[in-house]
Amino acid sequence: MARIGMLTGGGDCPGLNAVIRAVVRKGLMDGHTVFGYHYGWAGVLAAEGRELTQASTNGILPRGGTILGSSRTNPFSEGGPGIDGVRAGLERHGVDVLVPIGGEDTLGVAARLAEAGIPVVGVPKTIDNDLKGTDYTFGFQTAVQIATDAIDRLHTTAESHNRVMVLEVMGRHAGFIAAHAGMAGGGDVILVPERPFGIEEVCGHLRRRHALGHTFSIVVVSEGATLKEGSLSTAGAGQIDAFGHERLGGIAVTLEREIEERTGYETRMTILGHVQRGGTPTAFDRVLATRFGVAAAEAVTAGSSGVMVALHGTDIVQVPISEALGEPKTLDDKFFADAAVFFG
Repeated sequence: MARIGMLTGGGDCPGLNAVIRAVVRKGLMDGHTVFGYHYGWAGVLAAEGRELTQASTNGILPRGGTILGSSRTNPFSEGGPGIDGVRAGLERHGVDVLVPIGGEDTLGVAARLAEAGIPVVGVPKTIDNDLKGTDYTFGFQTAVQIATDAIDRLHTTAESHNRVMVLEVMGRHAGFIAAHAGMAGGGDVILVPERPFGIEEVCGHLRRRHALGHTFSIVVVSEGATLKEGSLSTAGAGQIDAFGHERLGGIAVTLEREIEERTGYETRMTILGHVQRGGTPTAFDRVLATRFGVAAAEAVTAGSSGVMVALHGTDIVQVPISEALGEPKTLDDKFFADAAVFFG
C-alpha cells in the first residue's frame, strides 16, 4: 500500500477540508497512510507537515478554509529548488504518491512532477470555476451563494436611496460568479472578463432604465472585467505573485466614480473580495469535494498518475492533468445571453 502526501495550494476555498477528510477516510480504508504538508508547496520544500488520521480529520467537513494551510509558493520560480527540492520533501516523509489540491498553478507544478516520474493525482480547486477538464469545481457554488446574498441585500438599500449599486466579485479570467450570481440576484448589468465593455454603454443602459421609471440599478462586475480600448484608462494593481499573476481588484471603484460623474445618479460600490472564499461550504460543494476526495484515493489505489479527478455530467472521472492547464475555461455565450434577457 502507498503513503499519500497531500497539500492544498493557492487561494483557500470552501470544500478543501471535505476533500482532505475524504482522501483520509478512503485512503485508510484501502490500507494507505496519509501525510499532510503544511502551506502548499512551501511545506513540501521544507518537509513540514503532520500525519493525517480519522481522528485528526473528524469534524472538519463543514469548516471553511483548509486545516493544512495554503500558499502560492512555486517550486519552479527563478532560483527555486525545482524537482530536486520536491523529491527531497517527499523522501523525508516516505511519500509515494502526491495528491495536490489546487488550481491551474498548483496543478501546473503537479504536471511537471508527473513528467519527471513522480506519481501524482490532482484534485481541481478554484472558486472561479475556470478550470478546463471538469464541469464544476467545488467552492464555486458557495461563492455564488455568497454573492447572491449580497445582491439581495444591496437591492433593499439601492431601492431605499434611489442609488446605483456596483458589486465587484471574483473572476480573474472568467465571469462565472458574476453571471450566475447576477442572474440569481436579478442584476441589471453584468460585466465579465470575456466581454470588454465601454463605460458609456453601461451609463447609457442605466439612463434607459431610469427613463423607464426604474429608480435604482444593480451592476455586478467581475474583478477581471476590462474596458474596451480607448473607453477609459485605468491602472492595474501592479503586484505580481510567484506564478506571475497580477493582483486584481478595484474595477468597482472606477465604475462608481465614472457612473456618478457621467449620469448624475448617486452610486455606491461594494467589493466582496475574500468574503467569497470564507465560511461554511454549501451542501453541493461538500458533496462534490467529498466525491473528488474519494475518487483521488481510488486513483492512488489503482496506480494512476498524471491524472486529475473531474466532474463530467454527474460522474466523477479521471482526466489527464494537462486538460486543466493552458487557456482557462470561459463563460458560455448562451448562458450570458440568457442572463442578458433580464438586464433592465
